[in-house]
Amino acid sequence: MAVHTLANGLRLVHTYVPSTAMVAVNVLYDVGARDESPELTGIAHLFEHLMFGGSVNVPSFDGELEEAGGMSNAWTSDDFTNFYDILPAQNIETALRLESDRMLSLAFSQRSLDIQKGVVIEEFKQQCLNQPYGDLGHHLRGMLYAPGHPYRIPVIGKDPSHIENATLEDIRRFFFAHYAPDNAILSIAGNVDYDTTVRLVEKWFGDIPSRNVAARGSVASGTMPGQGQTLTVHGRVPQTMIVAAWRMAAYNEPDYIPCDIITDLLASGNSSRMRRNLILGTDLFVEADASISGLESHGYLMLTAKPSAEDSKTVAAATAALISEARKLCDPAAITGHELQRAANRYEAMYAMRQMGYAEQAFAAALAEYHGEDPAQATVRYRNAAKAEAIAAAARRTLSSEPAVLLYRRAQCR
Repeated sequence: MAVHTLANGLRLVHTYVPSTAMVAVNVLYDVGARDESPELTGIAHLFEHLMFGGSVNVPSFDGELEEAGGMSNAWTSDDFTNFYDILPAQNIETALRLESDRMLSLAFSQRSLDIQKGVVIEEFKQQCLNQPYGDLGHHLRGMLYAPGHPYRIPVIGKDPSHIENATLEDIRRFFFAHYAPDNAILSIAGNVDYDTTVRLVEKWFGDIPSRNVAARGSVASGTMPGQGQTLTVHGRVPQTMIVAAWRMAAYNEPDYIPCDIITDLLASGNSSRMRRNLILGTDLFVEADASISGLESHGYLMLTAKPSAEDSKTVAAATAALISEARKLCDPAAITGHELQRAANRYEAMYAMRQMGYAEQAFAAALAEYHGEDPAQATVRYRNAAKAEAIAAAARRTLSSEPAVLLYRRAQCR
């Protein structure tokens, strides 16, 4: 991986992959849902769609890319937005021209805005309103984060009306505050050598002016409430879901990877602790899982489960067993070398599989640059953290207190 920084602040990350005839062009913008106004949530996700709706010199992004034998996609997180194009390496200039033009400026047409508003609002309805447990993130984050905190609202937004009310001026303001070369990482992986890549990137991106990028919303850890919040929400769900969540370390803190490993030990694979000890070892559960939010600042470690029965006694027993199972990891003597080895092997295998594709390599390189890391060291960092004492210490710091949030999503009362 080689890095080159343009005069306007754009960081180019290059990965040469001679085994393919293709190339991936990945643009990571340092803007996400955390940069939105509380009165205009969901706009970062809306922008993900708008960026395909035409720019100053390119009326049809996908149309031109497809003519060059390519395809594109994008996704939005709380912390950043990622776009990628895949096409034959000989046509790389097409992708660079298209990406540079929409970085320069969108077309800002009312027609494009209206079309993408409809797409995003329909997506909100499908994901949050018409799916069982679809509103879980809204309830959970509303309890985990104080009003005004940038992580309080899910990426999809608080309410469809926020997207419906967005104006062209709102869109223009948000674009020029965040979508800039000095707020982006361009990662290219494929069969194009470094010198050629630098020359072409300087040609297509070098004259885009840097901008006065807006300050990010504060994600100070003190804005998260203490433990002990409990909420029961009734609605159109087929059965009860139990959610227990604790505040956890930020990405750059020592406990982050150990917390990730905690959830791997609990829930990854058929030999995981939850499957062996909860689902197969008791009659209390039909499902159990564990995950981390993966946020750049202080996120949360979450346990979820569906109990085998709806009566209060079973739900209470399942809740206690779920939390107790996680807290067993607070004792280093209870963590075996075999399960740590298995977790590390699983992580390395999954990472290696992901890195077989040049598109995945392009994103991994962009994310590593974003974090100031070497992507080749990802598995080393995981294995170094997979030590019983480190896991137990992180578990004690994270799980020994009462959950910050205990949420029950239950069927509608009749």
